Amino acid sequence: MDKKHLYAKKYTNADFYTDGKFNEQTAKKAFLDMFEHYGIPFTPFLEANFWVTDFGLGDFEHVGMGGVFWINNPDHRYFGHEIYLLPSQMIVEHYHVESAFPAKHESWQVRCGSVYNFGIGEPTPNPPALPESQKGHITVANYHVMNTGDLSALKESESRHFLMAGEQGAIVTEYGTYHDNDGLRFTNPNASL
Repeated sequence: MDKKHLYAKKYTNADFYTDGKFNEQTAKKAFLDMFEHYGIPFTPFLEANFWVTDFGLGDFEHVGMGGVFWINNPDHRYFGHEIYLLPSQMIVEHYHVESAFPAKHESWQVRCGSVYNFGIGEPTPNPPALPESQKGHITVANYHVMNTGDLSALKESESRHFLMAGEQGAIVTEYGTYHDNDGLRFTNPNASL
């Protein structure tokens, strides 16, 4: 694809914060711009259920995400989620433990763009530049690159992991067992939903 047709970073932290407060509307606008580029329809369901988070860290340009839960069924214990990441944006490192439900297990399929999929294992050489705001809070250094169409799964239940978008951002479908926030843990003690 010609470089002029690639999606590129258009926003910085200065766009996402007003007097130090996270501006969710600007964050949603940034994702809508990316949706338009990738031809993702903004359906009524998506409009009603689309959310964004900076994990309470004040660095949405580098650490944050948008998403929608298509389904999260506790009775049958299955989950369908779309993850939206702006260019080079990272989901804060996290893991899932047993709560009233078994620890969540998940798989990811890249729909548009690319991601670095970080998890347990021997460190991979030449990692991408990780956000300065997360230095000291990242414990996994093994990664593989996932491009459009690629599918990958969590290596081991309860293991630490995160995704970070490539330079063109990413839209990723997640398939998993029931997502229970009570079982969600962040490596960074300052992170929250």
